[in-house]
Amino acid sequence: MGAGQLVTMGTPHDAARRIAEVLGGRDARVEAGDGWAHTRFTVGGRGVPLGVDVVADTRRAPTGIAFLLPGGGLGFAANFFTPRARNLAHHLRGAGQLVVGISPREDLASAADITADWGLAAHARDARSVIDAVTGVLPLPHQYVGHSAGAVLALDLASKDSSHRLRRVVALDTTGPYTGDLAVRAAQSRTALQGLIDQGVYVNDPGLKGLLARAVADPGGASAAPRPVDPAARFTNTGLAHFALIRTASLPGLTNWIYRQGFSAGTYGFGAAPAEDRFALDRTPLEVWAEATAALGSGLVPNALLRDLMSVWAADGTGYAVDWAGIRAEVVWVNMELGRGDHPRGAELIRAGGNGRVGFRVVAGYGHGDPVWGTTAAADVWPLLTPA
Repeated sequence: MGAGQLVTMGTPHDAARRIAEVLGGRDARVEAGDGWAHTRFTVGGRGVPLGVDVVADTRRAPTGIAFLLPGGGLGFAANFFTPRARNLAHHLRGAGQLVVGISPREDLASAADITADWGLAAHARDARSVIDAVTGVLPLPHQYVGHSAGAVLALDLASKDSSHRLRRVVALDTTGPYTGDLAVRAAQSRTALQGLIDQGVYVNDPGLKGLLARAVADPGGASAAPRPVDPAARFTNTGLAHFALIRTASLPGLTNWIYRQGFSAGTYGFGAAPAEDRFALDRTPLEVWAEATAALGSGLVPNALLRDLMSVWAADGTGYAVDWAGIRAEVVWVNMELGRGDHPRGAELIRAGGNGRVGFRVVAGYGHGDPVWGTTAAADVWPLLTPA
């Protein structure tokens, strides 16, 4: 059904109210801008609630619904609604979509809330409950738009969705199954993550919120992290933030290796002393990174989710798997050269399953977070996500 159906239900302002009512939304907050309204509320009767955001155009009825699925450790506000005046949510709204953001449950959780059960299946159930409720009252064509871990979730949801109203799934900087040594490494990381879960360690804290806050509040202060070229010396707070964003793949940890280079395109050169290091971000200014991370909820990532993602990437018959052949909607898959890189295997498997509407491309010179926060993303990346 087209936009006329929604007009008979009321004005575009009413869409958020209808969604909140059908979901039993609580604690609603509304803000309005020039031609748009943003409503935020929580849903869920017991335990940790889900955060749901609705961004509606107030001048015209939508022609479809875009369900936005954030990356690991992120929520809608940080991932898709930053910067406030220029963001991917507004781009999709401008393309005629009613934007519905579904933040993962851990966004509003404490570390003590997160358990061994918060894997990819639980995230899919949460998202599905919102999607089914929304499309039940607003029967418009819809699409799933995910970034990073949210893109894997979008693809997984699409693999189990036979609705004729699901028109497109947009996967932004993620991978399907790896091959060769990377597949082996994914399996090794999965085993290590399962080991942590077995020990009762259920959560990972990437630390980005504190990292960026310190870089802004006390840029020249000494961090706790040693510099690789001189372990006796410590990065400055701003130096460490830049190094972690630019050279993410070189950092220790079970998951940083998945990036071709890092979160953000840029350069880092070591000087004779920490204060003499020279660095620059090419696409996303540090203040935008700080704005995005300040908008985070907990910033936590369940180890069960990371384990299941590694299972998808290892694709060795153990653990969680995506039914690539089950994806029948159009697929728009856009990766970043310096983020997740040129790994088209997932797209190839979807095509091999008989879906001829699959596009895969790599944007040069962009890191993992740059396609949502970069100053040139609106020109270089976003039009690729909304083809005619």
